[in-house]
Amino acid sequence: MQAEGSGSLSEMAEALLLDAALENIPYGFCVWSPQFRLVMWNKRYRDIYGFARDAIHRGMSLEEVVQLSLSLGNHEGQSVTDFYEAYTAHLLSNRSGTRTRSREVVNGGRTIETGHIYSEGLGWVITHEDITDEIARAETMQKRKLELERQNIRLDAAVNNISQGLCMMDARGRLVICNEPYARIYNLPVELLKPGTQLEDILSHLFDMGMSAGGTREDYIAWRRDVIARREYGKNIHELNGRTIMMQHHPMKDGGWVSTHEDITEQRQNEARIRHLARHDALTDLPNRIEFLEQMAKTEAGLSRGEMAAVLYIDLDHFKAVNDTLGHAVGDEVIKQASARLWGTTRETDVLARLGGDEFALLMRPIDSAADAARVADRIIKSIGTPMLIGGQQIEIGASVGIAIGPGDGVKTDALVKNADLALYRAKSEGRSTYHFFEAGMDADLQMRRSIEAGLRMALQRGELRLVFQPLLGLRENRVTCVEALLRWDHEGRTVSPVEFIPIAEETGLIVAIGEWVLREACRTAASWPGDVRVAVNLSPIQFKSRDLLNVVQAALKEARLAPTRLELEITESLLLAENDTNLKVLHDLRAMGVRISMDDFGTGYSSLSYLRSFPFDKIKIDRSFMRDLTSRGDSQAIIKAVIGLGQSLGMSTTAEGVETEEQLDLVRAQGVSEVQGFLFSPPLPPPALASLLHSNTAAARKKAS
Repeated sequence: MQAEGSGSLSEMAEALLLDAALENIPYGFCVWSPQFRLVMWNKRYRDIYGFARDAIHRGMSLEEVVQLSLSLGNHEGQSVTDFYEAYTAHLLSNRSGTRTRSREVVNGGRTIETGHIYSEGLGWVITHEDITDEIARAETMQKRKLELERQNIRLDAAVNNISQGLCMMDARGRLVICNEPYARIYNLPVELLKPGTQLEDILSHLFDMGMSAGGTREDYIAWRRDVIARREYGKNIHELNGRTIMMQHHPMKDGGWVSTHEDITEQRQNEARIRHLARHDALTDLPNRIEFLEQMAKTEAGLSRGEMAAVLYIDLDHFKAVNDTLGHAVGDEVIKQASARLWGTTRETDVLARLGGDEFALLMRPIDSAADAARVADRIIKSIGTPMLIGGQQIEIGASVGIAIGPGDGVKTDALVKNADLALYRAKSEGRSTYHFFEAGMDADLQMRRSIEAGLRMALQRGELRLVFQPLLGLRENRVTCVEALLRWDHEGRTVSPVEFIPIAEETGLIVAIGEWVLREACRTAASWPGDVRVAVNLSPIQFKSRDLLNVVQAALKEARLAPTRLELEITESLLLAENDTNLKVLHDLRAMGVRISMDDFGTGYSSLSYLRSFPFDKIKIDRSFMRDLTSRGDSQAIIKAVIGLGQSLGMSTTAEGVETEEQLDLVRAQGVSEVQGFLFSPPLPPPALASLLHSNTAAARKKAS
């Protein structure tokens, strides 16, 4: 509706124009008089509130319009009175001529924004605009903005939290974006991180800061330009202030590119460490067998031209005993100290390696003569032989060295290594803590040793071991008082000498099982002998290391039903040289069982007298070496006389070994020896022959007694 009018034709025309204007504006329009009477309105106003054309008229009160509006579902949740009072209060509060806005919700849930301004003489001019769609669009835009912000946050977090530096350039070589790792890797100043920065400016700064790419600055920039121009993937590794950085160039379709930058310093260091560990010993950091053999292979060409080199194989003597008794931690420290001492004996051109365990190898190249290797070997032995102080304990080990000289002892690696190992074996067999050069024939000796070792491992299963027994004659009793059990090995059609196989059995530890079999077999055989004849069994120092010797002896006696007093165990001084207190305790425990203990080969060691004081042996056996010179050398007679006298004063019986002549027998009898043993009286006998001898001996004794 329009304002009512009257008057001239021109006034009517103006009214029609005003009416047309009001009807065509895109929002609702109305005017309320100062008395809250409706003055004018347009169609958009009626449409917004759902008023029918004839529902409202000029002069209608605001309260009536409010009542009509609420009846049409507008202003939901409010009463006519409440809305009217609030609305009029709002209008009355603004009569200053300023425009104020407010919002209300009409039927259908649409939001209407009203704006009013007060004019003197006219009243309140009010506009009503449906902003529902605008709000929806604004909310959609806000949601999109928030989502974009979230995506940007996620993208920013992802880009800045990856380990690689990321840099994007446009087709003109200008910086678009880069992440924090990129800035951090190159320590770039803020001004070079701004979008639009030229690539050349960044590269110039990096080269000024010390970047190196394997060539000149110009070479690197030319390479980058070439990769960019070809629009191909490229990769480059460069150095910057001690760091290694890998750059990868990834072209984009628009001509720009993305480059990734990764600090691979630690990766390269780890790779180098892995390569190092593959060729070096973890404990000592010396080259290992792989590296040593490769260095040997590189030496072959020089050997072929006649140049000389030496290969020294080094083995630590007594290391196993240290490792077993003091523990692996101490053993490791011994290895480390030994490797440091070995390193001190080498030259800059030499290669020292740890092959494993207590085995080392030294490649000396070049040398002028074999004497060069001998001097180094001598320094090694002296250096390793110096006592070590570890954890408050003084530890003494030694070193045995085998030497092969090329090209005389071989040109190829395999031959030199094999021959150095053979020489080492010879050095160890000659008493250790010495060195030995390779000699022709050593290979045959080693093959024989290996054959013996292999056969010895199967000897018990195959039943190839047997015992023979040599009687000991008691001079006072004039009969057999004791019989010594001696081990024999029948292998591949021959009887192998104990001198050949006993040392190998001790080195390999096979002596423990073999010694137990000897003890059981000797006790079982002795149980069938008449009277109180004793059986003597030799014990190896290795058997004491099993820590089960007492149980083995008890079991052998129990199975054979043999009285402990009829068993005599023979030991040598070497047993007491190592682990003196431990071994003495075992000896005392054996003697407490009733078993007799004899000191074998007495007089061949350097500390026999001290051991006679530390343990009350039942018998001293005088070594056969004194018997050979007894009739021709006065000093041998004096020694035997002193030993026999010593035994008598200590309450120990004495046995003279190796008695082969009547003259020898007369001399030791005159000195008061208790027993004699040797071929003059009887050679070692098989069990049946011994049984016959013992029965004859017993019968003769009975006949004499009767």
